[in-house]
Amino acid sequence: MKSITHVPDHIAIIQDGNRRYAQIQGKNTSYGHKKGAQTSEDLLEWAQEIGVRNVSLYSFSTENFNRSDEELKELFSLFIEKFRAVKTDPRIHSNEIHLQVVGDRSLIPEDLLSTIVEAEEATKNYTRFHLNIALAYGGRNEIVRASREILNDIKTNKITIDMITKDLFDKKIRGDLHLPPVDLIIRTGNEKRTSNFLPWFANGYGSAVYFCAPYWPLFRKIDLLRGIRVYDERVKGGYFPKRLLRN
Repeated sequence: MKSITHVPDHIAIIQDGNRRYAQIQGKNTSYGHKKGAQTSEDLLEWAQEIGVRNVSLYSFSTENFNRSDEELKELFSLFIEKFRAVKTDPRIHSNEIHLQVVGDRSLIPEDLLSTIVEAEEATKNYTRFHLNIALAYGGRNEIVRASREILNDIKTNKITIDMITKDLFDKKIRGDLHLPPVDLIIRTGNEKRTSNFLPWFANGYGSAVYFCAPYWPLFRKIDLLRGIRVYDERVKGGYFPKRLLRN
């Protein structure tokens, strides 16, 4: 592969195919999710090697609550296990990875949410690398919640209608989270749609999109590099606004 000149600052990944991978292996869904979690850990190492400073992983959408009670129980247990490990994982602390969860926290089970808060607290002072885990996340839901906040601010006379701008929406959607514009979206599992993932930060900034065939547990470093190549070529072709270019 030719050398890459421009490395994206923020990559958002839709981790698709865990269940289909488990099915072709003749295993239950929990097997696929555990294998996918291992791929996520590998991805962080690859991203750091390449120089990507911000990674967002679409781990659980608002629509995923429609899955069976058994699968939800398995998933939430896996999330608790992984977030609990953050506090003592030497890779997290030696690489100074700042972890935060993006999504509607009111929908997250209490035991999982408390574990998330502990993991975020353990990494809150790190700034070298940022990992965003999208849980109970929906892009349209995110925009609706921001709109409600703005309407409430108008109702309570904190702002006027003339003060509603793109910057205000950006502030309301982002809150106190570290969420720079998305440069590249990657989706695995041979699905060609972005599934309502970070629409304000991705679609609104014209991010590059790379769809690839491997199920998430089979995703490799070479697949990541191919996605980055798509971004690199778009930058070289002049398709990105100057404000997105960081290299």
